Amino acid sequence: MERISWNQYFMAQSQLLALRSTCTRLTVGATIVRDKRIIAGGYNGSIAGGDHCIDNGCYVIDNHCVRTIHAEMNAILQCAKFGVPTAGAEIYVTHYPCLQCCKSIIQAGIKTVYYAEDYKNHPYAIELFAKAGVFTEQVQANPLLIEVNGKEKHDFVISLLSQLKESGAGDKRLDSLLKQADALFGVQSN
Repeated sequence: MERISWNQYFMAQSQLLALRSTCTRLTVGATIVRDKRIIAGGYNGSIAGGDHCIDNGCYVIDNHCVRTIHAEMNAILQCAKFGVPTAGAEIYVTHYPCLQCCKSIIQAGIKTVYYAEDYKNHPYAIELFAKAGVFTEQVQANPLLIEVNGKEKHDFVISLLSQLKESGAGDKRLDSLLKQADALFGVQSN
């Protein structure tokens, strides 16, 4: 068995957190890490005890849902609430932080931002991160890590396709099935 990297591990944590999101427009998760230890996690959603977008719809003003607190902010606020320092920490986010979260990340003293997907990467956020010396890096998320038995399902399908090939099924049809399996699992087979 091959171990996943630290970056994949912490990004998978953020992907799991995103599954708690109550936003109907985009699900985002964030994990704050210091010294290879998770110190906080957050997802985008409403204030504690407030109305949720999944229940009552989004409250949109100027094309932004004002009901939602972003995942990064929720994670930073969790640290503030419980007195956990964020200086020198890293944050793993499923999507590139917005401009407001960028400023909060800088002010919290977080030094590294790992993100899985580009999302409206604001030029000024990119500039601010650079000026503040905050390192940013895109980390490829692995959807099979958080899907229950995802790797086993993928390997089973590939095994079945291999058996079909050995029994004489046509290469063209098998190539088509392999591409369908790759698309289904979001990976590329060897």
